[in-house]
Amino acid sequence: MPIPIAELLRFVVENGCSDLHLVVGREPTVRVSGELRSLNKPKLGSDDTVAFMKSLASERSQRELEEVGSADFGFQFGDRARFRVSVFRQKGYISLVLRQIPNRFLTFEEIGLPQSLKNSVFKTRGLILVTGPTGSGKTTTLATIVQFINQQTDRHIITLEDPIEYYFSHEKSVITQREIGVDVPSFPEGIRRALRQDPDVILVGEMRDLDTIQSAITAAETGHLVFATLHTTGAARTVNRIIDAFPTNQQEQIRAQLSVAIEAVISQALLSRANGKGVVAAFEVMVMSPSIANLIRDNRVHQLPSEIQTGGSKGMVLLDDSLFHLYVTGQISYSEAILHAQNPSEFQQKVKARQGSTAHHPVFQQDLNAAPRR
Repeated sequence: MPIPIAELLRFVVENGCSDLHLVVGREPTVRVSGELRSLNKPKLGSDDTVAFMKSLASERSQRELEEVGSADFGFQFGDRARFRVSVFRQKGYISLVLRQIPNRFLTFEEIGLPQSLKNSVFKTRGLILVTGPTGSGKTTTLATIVQFINQQTDRHIITLEDPIEYYFSHEKSVITQREIGVDVPSFPEGIRRALRQDPDVILVGEMRDLDTIQSAITAAETGHLVFATLHTTGAARTVNRIIDAFPTNQQEQIRAQLSVAIEAVISQALLSRANGKGVVAAFEVMVMSPSIANLIRDNRVHQLPSEIQTGGSKGMVLLDDSLFHLYVTGQISYSEAILHAQNPSEFQQKVKARQGSTAHHPVFQQDLNAAPRR
């Protein structure tokens, strides 16, 4: 008899699992505190995963799966949680990965975001990028920021997502959420249409191609605050990734545009806690300044890390300094820290020296007691 999908989803919610994997030939498997664990259930057969898919996917998503071999969508599990689902074919079988999206919004303090960023999110124009690898918590960070704006000020916030993950209620702001493939065909089209919908804030779920990148930069230049994500690590790599997306003959112009468009880059990594209880986020934060603008415009992006390192009074911090802080305060292990370090050899030397603890870093002093990040 097939395992009821509701039983598995209840287990995920009640045990704080981040993901559920449903694969033919293996027991249902969850990810909890960053580790995969098989459940004490029978191994799944092809009929099981097909039944799971049909019980969750809309007809549109089932057609997409049939035509291109995969589909992504979200759904609400009663009043307990939302899930983002990726359903796909592998070895001719159907597989599913479901990620839990908590119903409750976290605060800046709970996820460990520097308080200095609150000034940036009230800007009336500019581009704020949230970057990091898949599964690093970018969506949660963006949801925290959007909800903060929603609660604090009156704005028209338009989100373009694929799929919609967090659902927002109108508070002080009006929030319009559009799903790619359902409400609008693509990110570039969504941005173009958004400019005619009296927006103050535009959230772009992912800058995944040149068209989307160009549209997002244009929107930021024309008097809107734009949030977007990229699958990069570190501010310097993020800036280079955007510039390299353009043809060589346009790159000088894009450097000039970025030097005035970018307001902040938040790069993050999600790490397992040393005590095995949950995960915690490490952040790199770059806030635009005249000197950083000059480095971007003059094609000296490689000098950004040193500028960030000396910008602690402005709320800036390097990812490796954030990792070092988490390590010296006992929140993560050395092996976890070195695995995510941008400059492992330099990080190793810093650990050996153990001088000038980052607990005294101006960004960290205010966030020393930040709660675990989910």
